[in-house]
Amino acid sequence: MIGTMSRDRVNTLCAALPGAEWSKAFGPGHDVWKVGGKVFASAGFSTPGVALKCAGIDEALHLEDLFGWPKAPYFHRSWVLVPFDTAEDELAHRVAKSYRTVRAGLTKKAQAALPPFE
Repeated sequence: MIGTMSRDRVNTLCAALPGAEWSKAFGPGHDVWKVGGKVFASAGFSTPGVALKCAGIDEALHLEDLFGWPKAPYFHRSWVLVPFDTAEDELAHRVAKSYRTVRAGLTKKAQAALPPFE
């Protein structure tokens, strides 16, 4: 459903992921979500979307071409800014993919300490 996305919905999606933790890593007014101590989603107080990690720069560029999503400000080029008005199923997919990407990059020990995720 397009047009229903909000920071609250992003926070709900992130909170449902195993081992995900909310943080004030960037100060008040920012919703930052981490897994294993690493950021996988961030929404700033003046940002019209959520910054999400891609598997690499090529994927980020592909999403920019496909959807027009820009590089996420202040993040590496492998991050995109997904607008809040993105279709709910697409946003849920992108949040989960960012989570999986960051989780897969953790050490084996850190991954083993997290609840299971399929």
